[in-house]
Amino acid sequence: MSRLNRNITIAGGGLAGLSLAIALRNRGVPVTVHEAGNYPRHRVCGEFISGVSGETLSVLGILDLFEDAAHHRSLTWYDQGRSFHRDEMPEPALGISRYVLDERLKKRLLSLGGEMTENSRSRPEPEDGLVWAAGRRPQTGSWIGLKAHVRDLSKNSDLEMHSGKNGYAGLAGVEDGWTNVCGLFRIDRSIPAKGADLLPAYLEAGGNVSLAKNLRNAEWREDSFSAVAGFELGPQPVVPGLLCLGDAESMIPPFTGNGMSMAFQAAECAIDPLVAWSSGSTPWEKTRTDIQQSLRRKFRRRLAVAQLLHRALFDSKSRALLQSLGTVRLLPFRPILSLVR
Repeated sequence: MSRLNRNITIAGGGLAGLSLAIALRNRGVPVTVHEAGNYPRHRVCGEFISGVSGETLSVLGILDLFEDAAHHRSLTWYDQGRSFHRDEMPEPALGISRYVLDERLKKRLLSLGGEMTENSRSRPEPEDGLVWAAGRRPQTGSWIGLKAHVRDLSKNSDLEMHSGKNGYAGLAGVEDGWTNVCGLFRIDRSIPAKGADLLPAYLEAGGNVSLAKNLRNAEWREDSFSAVAGFELGPQPVVPGLLCLGDAESMIPPFTGNGMSMAFQAAECAIDPLVAWSSGSTPWEKTRTDIQQSLRRKFRRRLAVAQLLHRALFDSKSRALLQSLGTVRLLPFRPILSLVR
């Protein structure tokens, strides 16, 4: 039956692109994925999944790929080394590295007969049957993202959030005893560090001195340090007529821990319209419009709330208020969490 369907081309083999491709292959749709890099590799990512349902992962056909993922419940929030809030996640977050997960997704796609071309860079030009899931759009942005896997780093909970004057970092366990340390910071060209030392240097500059020291003394996983810069958060620049998915469509501030979940949810939104187009029952323009409207309905509120909270984390008075509320156990953590899910 797949021979009777039109081919879907997906530019970008990240979470949104690969999970969508797998879901389409499970429905008999021919799919070709073009990935600019190769697998496996480390990516700047919080590497824990919070807010996506097992039902969504089942619909995508990938639920079993998380059977051995770490389950995180406890969390602690720090500001410049001072703990001010402890809590439990309403539902456990899944911890798994992109190094492992992307490779599993690739293998699942190939086992289903999907086509994959690595080291293949596409152009963002509108075309019927093309889904652009190639990640953030390059911009003159004010942010830098830094990530590494470390061992022998003391943690007081499954998940830790460390905010500071210049940004924040999250700590979450992944496979084989490694801890993913991933941070977002305002670019500061006065910081003299280079390479992997950028991560502790940015933490230190923001007031997270103890964490920076512990990080320097920890065991670092070879080749796990990654960095990205030159991007903005929120809705991404629009190329008229181009169907965008995942980070190419919008980027939620990473403190929410919802970025990976949004990628899977975005893929789910696109399945049925793309199946209909592939079978010839729906024109491409309607397919593209239906998916874009579905994404807006699903993500509009959480993106707006996340942007407001993100700005608060970079305001000293707002952070002081959060600390005060946390100290007296009045911080409405779960209601806030529900608004960015």
